Amino acid sequence: MEENHNYADVVGSPDVPYLNGLITEGALAANYFADTHPSLPNYLWLTAGAGFYGFDACPETHSVEADNIVREMDAAGISWKSYDESLPSVGFMSCNNGDTTTSYQAKHNPFVLFTDVQNDPAQQLNIVPFTQFAIDLAAGNLPQYSFLVPDEEDDAHDGSLAQMDSWLQANIDPLLQTPMFQPGGDGLLIITFDESANDNTNGGGQVMWLGISPKFKSGFVSNVFHQHQDTLRLMMEGLGLTSFPNGAATASDMSEMFN
Repeated sequence: MEENHNYADVVGSPDVPYLNGLITEGALAANYFADTHPSLPNYLWLTAGAGFYGFDACPETHSVEADNIVREMDAAGISWKSYDESLPSVGFMSCNNGDTTTSYQAKHNPFVLFTDVQNDPAQQLNIVPFTQFAIDLAAGNLPQYSFLVPDEEDDAHDGSLAQMDSWLQANIDPLLQTPMFQPGGDGLLIITFDESANDNTNGGGQVMWLGISPKFKSGFVSNVFHQHQDTLRLMMEGLGLTSFPNGAATASDMSEMFN
């Protein structure tokens, strides 16, 4: 997940050579729009099919009881983790820890809002610092569903697009070298932005969305209108789930991306 940039700021930009190189390999959604502003409700659209809040709520005082991807994955026995850069500790469930040296923000980690996680210490263990991602990748222990969250310095929220691009190359390229992303593999990587910087079109403005998978058309550009609930449905269908929460139940399936 990246932050707060318009589609036109990213696609074709010389500041993001690695990401634009990936566009030639994957499937680009060229008519993709965030649902709203600010950050948190977009992350909730991506994981629960609705925004629920019009502001960046904190898990200390707010929660989401509605159906969501965690509930559906738990019922189906599907493993998951949220890998969050600068997260203070495994299972950290607060908005922030008051330390100005860390740029972790709970508004970019929707799982801490779900009552399925808030009320279950075992589920909280699936919220881990991003350093665990390289360990799990090297050991072949990635869960079936991974939610990757750079901190505000590396997701282009506070840092530059060039900084974001370097982070992607360092941390995502090793994933793309694994068998799951080679011919015959079944991995799917989605890179997108939560919202635009200054556009309210269709709620949250046009943002970049890129999918990379051996099952996707390489270099494909889709002009079909899509939003975050469509991505949620795509991810859940890929996991073999058949019950989709809230707006994902009526969302487009993004089937044009596939070979």
